[in-house]
Formats: sequence, structure tokens, C-alpha cells
Amino acid sequence: MPDNTVKENIDYPLLTRLGTPADLKGATPLELVDLSAEIRRFLISEVAKTGGHLGPNLGVVELTIALHRQFSSPVDALLFDTGHQAYVHKLLTGRHDFSHLRERGGLSGYPSRDESVHDVIENSHASSSLAWADGISREKRRAHDPSWTVAIIGDGALTGGMAWEALNTIAASKNRRVMIVVNDNGRSYAPTIGGLAHHLDVLRTSEEYERALSWGKHKLMKLGQPGRAAYDALHGIKSGIKDALIPQAMFEDLGLKYLGPVDGHNIVAIETALSRAKMLNEPVLVHVITQKGRGYVPAEEDIADRFHAVGPIHPETGLPVAPQRFGWTAVFAEEIVNIARQREDVIAITAAMMAPVGLAPLKREMPDRVVDVGIAEQEALASAAGMAHMGAHPVVALYSTFLNRAFDQLLMDVALHRLAVTVVLDRAGITGPDGASHNGVWDLALSQIIPGMRVAAPRDEETLRRELREAIDISDGPTLVRYRKGSLPEPMPALRSVGGIDVIYEGAEDEAASSSASAASVLIVATGAFAPQSIEAASILGREGVNVRVVDPRWLLPVPEELLSLADDACVVVTVEDGIINGGFGWAVRDLFARSGSATPVVCLGITPGFLAHAERAEILEDCGLSATGIADQIRAALASTSAPRGQ
Repeated sequence: MPDNTVKENIDYPLLTRLGTPADLKGATPLELVDLSAEIRRFLISEVAKTGGHLGPNLGVVELTIALHRQFSSPVDALLFDTGHQAYVHKLLTGRHDFSHLRERGGLSGYPSRDESVHDVIENSHASSSLAWADGISREKRRAHDPSWTVAIIGDGALTGGMAWEALNTIAASKNRRVMIVVNDNGRSYAPTIGGLAHHLDVLRTSEEYERALSWGKHKLMKLGQPGRAAYDALHGIKSGIKDALIPQAMFEDLGLKYLGPVDGHNIVAIETALSRAKMLNEPVLVHVITQKGRGYVPAEEDIADRFHAVGPIHPETGLPVAPQRFGWTAVFAEEIVNIARQREDVIAITAAMMAPVGLAPLKREMPDRVVDVGIAEQEALASAAGMAHMGAHPVVALYSTFLNRAFDQLLMDVALHRLAVTVVLDRAGITGPDGASHNGVWDLALSQIIPGMRVAAPRDEETLRRELREAIDISDGPTLVRYRKGSLPEPMPALRSVGGIDVIYEGAEDEAASSSASAASVLIVATGAFAPQSIEAASILGREGVNVRVVDPRWLLPVPEELLSLADDACVVVTVEDGIINGGFGWAVRDLFARSGSATPVVCLGITPGFLAHAERAEILEDCGLSATGIADQIRAALASTSAPRGQ
């Protein structure tokens, strides 16, 4: 666990005196204003060093302070939906050491039960907090527990269908202390889309609300009171009564009490609204307006995503410390535009992540060819099925980990109907710093059980471009293209191809060893991102006198039968995949060899099922024995344990 000992710091005198949320209770209004400023300075300074979710946290400073003053965590459960806005919560609950944020041994980038009793939901997948609130509050009522359950959810996460399923249930129960705080900044990564966004915008910009703000500002100017703090104080008084003037139809028609909208950067206003909501003693929704990236000019001026997530940056300018190398996502972004120029039937779909998955360039050039369904992966796949039925070829671009949420739609809506839909998975395999719920290690195993599914795993830029085009050319069923996070490796051209399988390394480096009749022979089947490590492992073993051939199947599913002939002279076959071993590609290769009657043992290397703590990708691969030296070690062990004759 990280050392979170509070040390006095002259730059953050109020913040460093906070050990628990209870320490906030006696603060004066002016101290709270100063504390808010300190927290913003701290976040800008510290997140600039490590990278992380900066914009979302800058936007919830006052809201988080008000929540901890009005409720008593952990007795009152505070549930942060998605969790990318929980840095302020961490600070207020005594976690002040951000020096290794998102690094091994440091603080997680999301809520973490291992860090604090104040953290409840670790899963950083959006839209689940209201269902958690429903379940927790039900059990509290059954146990006669009078404490509150509070879900803090963004307007972006409210585009997810699961949130509305829970809203429907919560609204029907009048005798539970459950509060929904909508953090409305008009954005998820990008601006929030859809009918809900329009409704919240109406609430946010209603004529009555604007008139109330203008009245308050006019009065302050007449009184001659200086400074923002005075304006905020009077604004809070007005905010406490203005909810009666605001249209409330949508939420109240569900049977849910509604208060707001409230200025989310005015602690007095927020606390007034929360206090009134608590007096109702029944399910209630408090609508809070915030500004993502508030207080940091580079974030406020960033139209794309208000510095939603950043790498290390110069805090003065917001510019990256080191520009990133051309990455996998950038190649996809460029190639999908090229393909769309040539094929009118190609339509791209995103689930509220236009820029992160690489669809922003296509959106700019062909705005009618990109559909954003919000944080609703199920909708993305099911609507893609409808588009494909009408003759389009949809390309659904997601993070790998988020495909888990749309498995049923991929299985029953797309595959069952043999529809031509291409799923492109960014961040496939180990991603590292974002932690357990962001590692995309399940998609290969899930794909393995979908009838008719074809899966490609490119190893470099050229194969990504080629396999994406091949996937979109397939017209009789679903295809999937997966690639890792980060920068591209150096090109790895094929030495030759056998039935579509690329041979990318062959023979030992030592000529005497490679010609030795007693040398062992190994076939490494490398999948996508593991081609570089596999080639390096082969080189290590080659210098020890082991004959190694490395092949890249390019298309992993269905498993190409040509692997059998490529393994004719092998003592052992080793598969290496960036996914869980159980049910994955390696198991499918092992089954192929078993069905064929081959006696050649197949050793499957990959990720052992489990949830991995946040760390750098290279560190996790080392732990899993999947670095080049780790792969070589495991091959040596396999050779030592096999009884197969050598040098065949």
C-alpha cells in the first residue's frame, strides 16, 4: 500500500491538515473556497507528473467537498460512477501521496477497496452506480439502517441503459434513503449526445434560471460587494429556491423527486440542495451543473475532451512532456477514413469515445458516417445489426474491455443473423496503469465461443491496415480486429507465407547450432502484440542451439489448419497471446492438434485468469512470464519436460 502519511506543506496548508472527511465539518466558508483552490493546484501539479484523469477531477472539487460535509462516509455510502472523478474524494479521505499515481505501489487511478474503506465500487465501467445504489439501499432498509446511499453519476453515464433500468426501479420505492447526484458537465469524454443531453440542456439553460442568476449578479453589483466569494454566497441562496422554477417533468414523471439545477462550483448552493434532499427521506435526484477542467485554462480551452485523461504534461502550458510516437489508434484512424472514401456502405459507430478510439478524423470529414450512441455498447452492437441488415457494413470501435458489456448483442443480434459487422477493439490485452477493469484480456476467449466469428490480431502498422480491409471485405458474418494500446513496434515483414500464416522468424542465429542434428525444434505461434517478444525469445534460444520458427497466423479464429504442417518438425508448439489462457486462442490451437491426432505437445502462454493490479504493461508482462526472457524460460521448461525426440 502507498504511504499516505499527511505531511505539512506550505503550498497546501488546508489540504495537508485533512486526515478524514470529518475534518471538513468545522471549516468556514472562506476556508472551503481556499481549500478548493488548493486542491486544484495540487491536482494540476501532481497529475502533470504522472498523467491521469485531470479534467473530470478539476470539475468536481466543490461537489466532492459538499458531499463529504453533508454525509458521513463510509457509514453513508458514496458511489462514484466510473470513478475517473474520484481523485478529490481520495484527497479528502486522507490519500495525499500522488507521486506514484497509476504506478505500481502507488494510488490507483480509480476507487480501490484496498486503499480505503471509503471506496465502494472499483469497476470503472460506466452506468453501474445506480444499480449498486438500488441494491445497497434495499439491504439497508431491510436491516433498518437509516444511513444514506449516494450515487454520483455524470450526464454521460446516464446515456447508458443500465442507469435507466435502475432509475426505473429506484423511483418505484418511496421508503429508501437513496440519492442520485447528477454531475452534469455536458460531456462524457466528448459532449454528451442524445435526447437526455437535450433535456438536461433545457434545464441547464432555462430562461427562469438565467434570470435568477442575472438578478443575483445585479444585486451584488448594487451592494458593491467585491469578489467571487460574495457572489457565490448570494448565488447559493438563490440556488436553494430556484428549483421550483425549473421544468422537472422527465424525472418527476418517473416518480422521482428532483432538485436543481444547482451551481456545482458553489459549496453553499450544493450543501443547501443536499440538505433539502435529505429532508425528503425518499429517493431523490439532485442535478448539479459543473465545468469539466475548471480552473485550468489549457483544460478549459481543450474543445476535444477538456483534458479528460492526460499523460505527463508541462503544468504551465498543458503540453505533453514527450510527444507520443505514432500509435495503433492513429493508424486505424487514418485507414478507416481511407476505406470510407472508397466504400459508401461503411458506417462507423462509437460508444461516447469518438477521439479515444480514433473516429474523430472520420467524423470531421464525413459527419454523417459516424454514429455516437453514448455510453451504450449494447445499443452499438444491436443497432449495427440493424444497419447491416439494411446493407451497410458497420465498424464498431470500442475499447476491448467494454465489449464485455455487449456480448449478448454480438452473439444473438450479429452472429446469429450472420451479419457483416466489424468490431475494432482498441486497448486489447494488458493496458497496465488503468487497472483491473481496463485490461482487455477477455475478448479472445469470448470470441472463441461465438459461432462464425473471425478474429484478426495485427502485429504492426502494415498488418493492421491489411487486416482491417480484409475484415470489412467479409460479407457473411462478424469480424473482429484487436490491437494493443500505445506506440507501434518496428515493422516485422514476413519471410514467407504458408496458407495465410506469416513466418516472421526462422532458424537459430548460430549457424553451427542450426545445422546440428541434435538441436531441438520449436514452433512459436505469436499473436499480434506478442510478435516482438516472440522474435526476441526465439533469438535468445537460437543462441543456445535451439531451432525456433516464429509464425503469425494474422487471423486467429477460426484457427488455421496450416499450423499443423508448420509444426511437422517441432518438438513443441508454443502459443503466446495477449489475453486469458482459459478458453483463449492457445486452447483452440491445442484442440486442433488433438483432433488431428498430432502427438506434438502444445504449451499455451498468456494471462492467468484473475484481476491484475495497476502497473506498467512491461511490469505486468514480466510478472506473467511474458517478457522475451520469460517466454524463453517457459520454452526451456517445456523442452525439458517433453519426451519428444530432438532434431526431427
